[in-house]
Amino acid sequence: MIKRVGYAILVALLLTGCGAKKRRSTQRNGGPEISRSENRPTVSTNTDSENPDLFPMPEDTGRFERFPITDTEEYIKTFAEIAQYEMRAFGIPASITLAQGILESGSGRGELTLKTNNHFGIKCHTGWEGEFDFHDDDAKGECFRKYNHPMYSFRDHSIFLSTRSRYAFLFNYRRDDYKKWAHGLREAGYATDKKYPQKLIALIERYNLHQYDEAVVDSGLSMVREPKTYEVTTHTVEQGETLYAISRKYDVSVDEIKRLNNLEDNIISIGQVLNIRRAQ
Repeated sequence: MIKRVGYAILVALLLTGCGAKKRRSTQRNGGPEISRSENRPTVSTNTDSENPDLFPMPEDTGRFERFPITDTEEYIKTFAEIAQYEMRAFGIPASITLAQGILESGSGRGELTLKTNNHFGIKCHTGWEGEFDFHDDDAKGECFRKYNHPMYSFRDHSIFLSTRSRYAFLFNYRRDDYKKWAHGLREAGYATDKKYPQKLIALIERYNLHQYDEAVVDSGLSMVREPKTYEVTTHTVEQGETLYAISRKYDVSVDEIKRLNNLEDNIISIGQVLNIRRAQ
């Protein structure tokens, strides 16, 4: 369980990464400690602080840290505490985070993960200003986010789920209801694999990952960042408008508008009524 101790800074990260492009290194100040004791990153935070942001990331020193993982059990031992830390911060079940990490990263041994510390296969997407590297996935040479430490990948995963409107309904589920979360992720379009929920659930039950959810819930500590709530409104297309212009107007992505309205392309017509889901 995450230790209730004072704030600490990031200890020296070893081994500089190579072979990746760099746009801008983002700095994350203060927050949890990451150590290399038994190759296990540990996090600590002062839960008694009145600071409204109790779960910040440590400063990024710009050095790429490698984590050689031998098997799934070691992956769980290495990253379970971080998954619990993110559960406390954002309300995403630690079991779901761990199962997704195991599945998406090949238990930390996948080619993409080894060169980017990207445990969830998150692509660059518009607006990404951090480091990146290229990897063949659905298409050849796709752009994936790169992190100097896996902890930043876990945090980005939390932010990814908690700030996109299509995942908002998941946060209405109990934090320890991993089965609803697994099916909800598939419903929201996180993965195209029809058996994705069953794969997550099988991993959770095989490795008893639900115990990490229970530990967080039993601690009685509520998450700090409440998920956004959303409302659905409509927009009537006017002459000269584009999906991009409409997305900027309502601060949502073009992809979200297309998904909500079952649009296969960016073509819209004057007078067309679009459903728009935006944060309240």
